[in-house]
Formats: sequence, C-alpha cells, structure tokens
Amino acid sequence: MKNFQEIISYIFHPLFTPIIGTLSYFVLTPKYSPITLQSGNILPIFILTIIIPIVSYLILRNIGVVHTVFMPTLQERKYPLYINIALLLMVIYKVIPYNYTSELYYFFIGLVCAYFSSLLLLFFNFKSSMHLISMGSLIMYLISLSIHFEINITLALCFFTVATGLVASSRLYLKAHSKAEIFVGFIVGVTSQLLTIKFWL
Repeated sequence: MKNFQEIISYIFHPLFTPIIGTLSYFVLTPKYSPITLQSGNILPIFILTIIIPIVSYLILRNIGVVHTVFMPTLQERKYPLYINIALLLMVIYKVIPYNYTSELYYFFIGLVCAYFSSLLLLFFNFKSSMHLISMGSLIMYLISLSIHFEINITLALCFFTVATGLVASSRLYLKAHSKAEIFVGFIVGVTSQLLTIKFWL
C-alpha cells in the first residue's frame, strides 16, 4: 500500500504541473496554433520547469540542502521554491507570447502567485502541500478553459478530481502533511487561478 501511495505522489508531482497546463492549453484551444508556436512554447517550458529543476535538485542534494524529492522540512522547501519561482518568471517574460496565448500566460502568473504564497507561509512555519497546490491550480485552470472555449471536458475534470483525492490521501497516508496543510494547499492553488481569470476569461 505504501508503494502505491508513493507512486501516486511521484506521478502527480508538482514538477509536472506547468507542462501539463501547457499541453492542456494547446490540446483544448480552438485557436490556430502552428507547430512553430507550440514547439516554441512547449520545449522551453519543459526545459525550464522540469529539466533545470531536476538538475537543481541534484545539486542541492549533493551539497546537503535537501535530502529527498518531497522535501519534508520547512527549510528544505525554501531554496527549491526560490528556484521554481525564478524559472516560472523566466517562462512568463521570455517564453510565452502574451499577445497570442494570454490564457497560458495567466496560468503561469497564477502558479507564481501560488508558489509565492506557499513560500510566505513557510516563514510563518506552515508547510502547505505543493501537491495539492498543483492539483487545485490544474483543476481550476481546466474549468476556466472549458468555460472560455465552451468545450465539454467532463472526463478530464473527473480524472483530475479523482486524482486530487488520491494525491490528498497519499500525502496523508505517508504522513507528509496534516489535513490543514492539504486543505490550505488546495485552496491556495484554486484561488491563485481564480484571481487571474478575470484578465482573460
């Protein structure tokens, strides 16, 4: 059972949230998206939000700043959050053309707000769940895309809703977070996307 819960935590790791959101946009958008535009967004985002964070994690682990990929302590979480926020800001300012993909642009703005909120909570000795921040952000973003493009994506929403329940259960089972940390994480994720949709929905 523990192995299953750990697998769920790895599959739905927050590291994959930016690329899942990016792919979701290009799959759902009815706008014409030439291959050059898609590859010009997807590849740099993949490198900046997955490859570089993995390399950064390995460096931080080698120098003893972090010890596991789930970063259970407050101190371990700060440096990866600094790095992720900086990389997301780089995506916003250098990768995404706002004049064409405003929906994706504000998705990343929402992620920055969510990660920054999580960082602030660390200074108040509160460890919000990054897994649930990610799941909350994705669900709210998918709902917003569905409304914006008037597309029925009930199956996708059902999948991510069930996945959110599995992720929350796995984090509780592994004693990685308390119920309060799970709940706050989900609310932070949902709220961060809600605050941005007025600019593009």
